[in-house]
Formats: sequence, C-alpha cells, structure tokens
Amino acid sequence: MTDRSSLPYRRGAGVVLFDDQGRVFVARRRRRVGDEVWQFPQGGVDDGETPLEAARRELAEETGIRSTELIAEMPGTVAYDLPGEMRRPPKWASRFRGQRQHWYAMRFTGPDEQIDLATEHPEFDAYRWVPLEEAVAAAVDFKREAYRRVGEAFAHLARPR
Repeated sequence: MTDRSSLPYRRGAGVVLFDDQGRVFVARRRRRVGDEVWQFPQGGVDDGETPLEAARRELAEETGIRSTELIAEMPGTVAYDLPGEMRRPPKWASRFRGQRQHWYAMRFTGPDEQIDLATEHPEFDAYRWVPLEEAVAAAVDFKREAYRRVGEAFAHLARPR
C-alpha cells in the first residue's frame, strides 16, 4: 500500500457549470483514474496562476467552453486524498497525497456547439447535463465527500433561471 500521508496536496481548481435549467455539466473521463467515470471539469493550478484563472483554463482545455459567467465561489478549499492503491493513479500521484481545490460555480452562456471534447489533449469522451444531486452521488468514492461539500455550497443555484 502506498503511503502518501507525508506528501503535500496538489493545488487545484474546479468548476460546477450550470445551464439555464439548473442542471450541471459532467463529463466522462477517457482514462479512468481508479473507478472514476463522471466528474466536474477540474485540474491543477499552475505557478503564477490564480485558482479562478486555473478553473477557467481547465474548463476551456477540457471542454472547449469559454462562454461562462462566474456566479459563485465556494469559501475556502476542499481536499481529498488519493487511495493508497489505485489501478490507474494520476500522473501526479507520486508527488502529492491528493488535491486541495478551490471551487467555482459558473453559468454556461454559449451555444451547445461550443462544447468540444476533441481538444488538443482530450480528457473526456462524453458529457451530459444532470441534476446536481446526481453528479454528487456519482462521484468516485475518494472524491465523494469533497463533491458533497461542493454540492451543498452550490445547491441554491440548482434551479431554472
């Protein structure tokens, strides 16, 4: 079993993207990490980048989506630890115990045609719009508590506009 407890957390950012019907965007990973399948767009914060800049960059890099408006920011951060043994750990697993993420709620303001998963380095192969509770319930086990907290923070936004 891999012990990562002495390692630092990777700085991360994530986006809960809402549509006008109050549903959220989830995408299916091409390369599964553990048993993970559907997730919110998220990723690491680069040096010299703010968490909000990282969230917007990751959203664009992973989905092609650039037309958004920021509607809320979750106070503080949410952390999760990677399990000790994973069948397919992320590339950064040897350097970090997990991620400490800043989360943002955004509204998608563009046309559906803007969504393009065939990016330069594709991470997802499918997407869907689902109720927030479904996205939280479908989170991989090791992220479920983090997703629950994010879901609670943004639950008031999960309604039609």
